[in-house]
Amino acid sequence: MTARFVLIRILALLSVLLGVNYVAWRWLASVNWEAWWIAVPLVIAETYSLIDTILFAVTMWRARDRPAPRSAPTGTADVLIATYNEPIEMVMATALAAQRIRYPHETWILDDGARPEMEAAAQAAGVGYITRSADWVGKPRHAKAGNLNNALLQTDGEFLLILDADQVPDPMILDRTLGYFADDLEVALVQTPQWFVNVDEADPLGSQAPLFYGPIQQGKDGWNAAFFCGSNAVLRRDALMQLGIVGYVRNLEQSVATALRAARRMLQRAVADRSAPPDVTAELVRLQDVVERARADAASGTPIADVTYNVHSAIQESSRRLVTSDLRAARADLTAIAELPVQHDAELDAFIVDETALDALAVRELSPLGAVAAVDALIEALRIDRPDEAQPVQPLATISITEDMATAMQLHSLGWRSVYHHEILAHGLAPEDLRTMLKQRLRWAQGTMQVLLRDNPLMKKGLAAGQRLMYFATMWSYLSGFAAVVYIAAPIIYLLFGVLPVTAWTVDFFARFLPYFLINQVLFVVVAKGIRTWRGQQYSLALFPIWIKACTTAFADVVLGKSLSFVVTRKDGRAAGGPPWREIWPQLTAMALLSVALVVGVGRVIVGTGDGTGTLVNSVWVLYDLAVLSVIIQAVRYRGYTPRTLDERADV
Repeated sequence: MTARFVLIRILALLSVLLGVNYVAWRWLASVNWEAWWIAVPLVIAETYSLIDTILFAVTMWRARDRPAPRSAPTGTADVLIATYNEPIEMVMATALAAQRIRYPHETWILDDGARPEMEAAAQAAGVGYITRSADWVGKPRHAKAGNLNNALLQTDGEFLLILDADQVPDPMILDRTLGYFADDLEVALVQTPQWFVNVDEADPLGSQAPLFYGPIQQGKDGWNAAFFCGSNAVLRRDALMQLGIVGYVRNLEQSVATALRAARRMLQRAVADRSAPPDVTAELVRLQDVVERARADAASGTPIADVTYNVHSAIQESSRRLVTSDLRAARADLTAIAELPVQHDAELDAFIVDETALDALAVRELSPLGAVAAVDALIEALRIDRPDEAQPVQPLATISITEDMATAMQLHSLGWRSVYHHEILAHGLAPEDLRTMLKQRLRWAQGTMQVLLRDNPLMKKGLAAGQRLMYFATMWSYLSGFAAVVYIAAPIIYLLFGVLPVTAWTVDFFARFLPYFLINQVLFVVVAKGIRTWRGQQYSLALFPIWIKACTTAFADVVLGKSLSFVVTRKDGRAAGGPPWREIWPQLTAMALLSVALVVGVGRVIVGTGDGTGTLVNSVWVLYDLAVLSVIIQAVRYRGYTPRTLDERADV
């Protein structure tokens, strides 16, 4: 253990202890309850920040700087270049570089735009070309995840190097990464950094993310939670296929459970019919027992085929005994059932995936024999080919518009391991205008929040405690938009109106807050180890409207059913229109209010109506907020990257 690593642990522990001391004191002794409407949101925001500090400290507690793999690279490999209408020249530059990768492999362009000119260019260069099959027509496409899943069933390499259309790989990328899979047969993923050649030192759009592709991923790697970032990663095919099969089985199990619940409700209603003859009622009660046993068997892991066969056989026997009873009514009921709306065709498979249709079926006034026949129809309708999907097995996760994190979390939950290899082995292109960058960050945040709402890592089976925290830490960070609003509003309210969110600016306050704040900053500096992180700190606060929108739209998608669209990031070097004023008006408004508040606050002190200490503290706070938000002004003025040397032009 190095001295720097020991220092990081000491600082992390101090940061957490001082933070807990400060926030506990804030809740217990310093909240100004007379101004609760700002005091309570502020202390909640500070609590949020403390949790963020704890999660960062835990991340860095086991930061891992991996040595090179011990084993030589082995196994067959496919290089998959995912594209959707990016410029053909860009895609071909990546494909030709992929062909030059030293390790033996096959290179494939996965063209989700199905462009004839893209196919012709690939064929002329001797590069494999894959587009969606006809099976995808009229089915959910699942964006990039669907494109990759389609290709997985048309290729056969043991390992898959996944690249975005702009990520030009180094010839040694497979030689440097495949050895990890031989070192440990449980490794499913090796992620390398994303690095951009069209970004200068100022990086006004904050694209490089050196803190994430460095200390943070290394910290997650120490907890076996380094995750897939969508590109520049190598994945084991067997792991992905296991993931797809497990997902398929779970989907079928859920369909069976849904069908059996509906069957139970229908039989309960039929048994409650007091006009039915005693022998018919007895038969229905017997079938209720069969369905309950089937539900128990399915829950205990009995093969689905056996569960459905047993129910179907019991129903057939009951049907033969009941066939002479109320046949005409049964036919009428079955006719009505056949007329219920379906999703794709006239079969009853839609009932299995559509809870609304099942509920409508379950409450129908069925005759006794009609109830038995309807239950039989439900069981028969269970389809193992998932007709609602283009392919039954979907290896990469499709629960989010960003497939990467969700896929990695599923792999970790099945016991697979991941590796973060901290070496730049591909060079890509970052967005060159603010509008495009905002769309990119919104998509990332929306996808992350979709995963949180659909598959919360804190409750996910199969993950270790550290893995749960590492995934949750990334998701938690996107809630910062709400805290940012409070941090901006609090000093404005004080300087304009003199409303104090704390009981007083006392020695107790400064003695607790300053050590906590300073140790946090020192920890950050030591962890960064010379990395320029100020731009990332700016955008974590300055993009607060994007983070809030991501949370609200992801909630609307998952809970309210308002679907999100997948937006491909432009990387063609052309600006996407003028300044995005509609997207950045909250930041501009905040900057104007902060500036006015600063002037008013200083003026109140000059005329003797303001408190000097409080004004000083809040003025420093305002100046910090303005320094952070100023990055938006820089980004609006940014006109794209201009290479300064011939070498840089060649790289771009």
